[in-house]
Amino acid sequence: MQQVVIENLTSALTTPITAHYCVSFLCQLRGLTFRRSWPVERGLLLVQSRDSRLDAAIHMMFVWIDLAVVWINSEYQVVDVKLARRWRPAYVPQRPARYILELAAERFQDFQIGDQIRLENAPD
Repeated sequence: MQQVVIENLTSALTTPITAHYCVSFLCQLRGLTFRRSWPVERGLLLVQSRDSRLDAAIHMMFVWIDLAVVWINSEYQVVDVKLARRWRPAYVPQRPARYILELAAERFQDFQIGDQIRLENAPD
C-alpha cells in the first residue's frame, strides 16, 4: 500500500504523520473499522475522485475509537476538522473535500480550517 507523508505548511507538526494512501472502494469501506487503537504518528488518507461533500462523508459504525478527521480540498487546503466520535452514523464536511485524513484523536489540534497541506511520497 502506498504511503504518504503529511505536512502542515501553515503550522508545523511536532510529530510527523505517515499515512496509508487509500484509493480503492474496499480500502475506504474498511477505513479504521474494527480497530481498537491507532498510532499517533500514523494516518489513513481516503482519496476521492473530486471535491464533494457527499463523497467525502464518513461513517463511524464499528469504529471503536474516536478519530480526528481532517477534510482537505483539491488545492490541499483544510476545509473542515472534526473530532469524530465512535459509533456515530456519519460526518459530512462543511465544504467540499477530495481528501479525508483520519488520525488518532490526540491529533485534533494539529489542523485548523484554512491550513495549507503538502503530501509527499514516503521513502521506502
